[in-house]
Amino acid sequence: MQIDLNGKVAIVTGAGRGIGREIALTLASEGVVTVVTDVNEANLEAIKNEFERLGYQGSQYRCDVRDFHRIQEVVEAVVQTYGHLDILVNNAGVAGGGPVSSLQEEVWDLNLDINLKGTFQMCKAVIPVMKRQKSGRIINAASFAAIVPSYGSAAYASSKAGVSQFTRVLAGELGPWNITVNCYAPGMIPTEMNHFAERPEKEQERLLDTLTLRRWGSKREVANLVCFLASDLAEYITGTMIDVSGGKLATQIPKIAYEKAGVENNE
Repeated sequence: MQIDLNGKVAIVTGAGRGIGREIALTLASEGVVTVVTDVNEANLEAIKNEFERLGYQGSQYRCDVRDFHRIQEVVEAVVQTYGHLDILVNNAGVAGGGPVSSLQEEVWDLNLDINLKGTFQMCKAVIPVMKRQKSGRIINAASFAAIVPSYGSAAYASSKAGVSQFTRVLAGELGPWNITVNCYAPGMIPTEMNHFAERPEKEQERLLDTLTLRRWGSKREVANLVCFLASDLAEYITGTMIDVSGGKLATQIPKIAYEKAGVENNE
């Protein structure tokens, strides 16, 4: 059994760097015509060069997910160029935060506008296309913060919890057209946004102690999940959030298993 995505057309938002870039490159490596959107021109130029070097099909558009008019322009251009649109990955996001007592309204608004409203606007723009096709895959970026938030993450966690519930509602609305809608919840995946792997050693150890698989996750592991959800292998999965966090807090104190394993190995 193999994932077959050849000839599919996808849009991946916020894919100029980080997890989004890895998702775009992984989809393209599987034969997907991959359209990358981002707000950063330099990032778009870099991934364009990478696509050309690797011989991948696709295109790049500057697009802010807060701008519905621009989103419509991009979606129309994609359909006119490639004839169809099969996959939407709503990866674009920000993660500003702080304690509620000192949280700036601008930070709250930015999280909700990009993470949640941006997802809504992208979905709204592609729904007519996918309904006409009577098929489609919408895959939204949630976060482990939507399951268990952390200190100072009120704005981010609220936006990602909203993405999770939005995903479920939209899946229910689009089922009659054979369109699936799911979201994924990355845990500790080092990126330019969170700098997990660059933190002081003691802080890294404390964070890793919360993982059942005691290591940082990789961007590719998230991208592999997205490929699966985009494929026909996942055609009966919809309205769900899949946790890709290495078993973060699967048990109350995952560290205990490693302590026990160390004792057994020394016996």
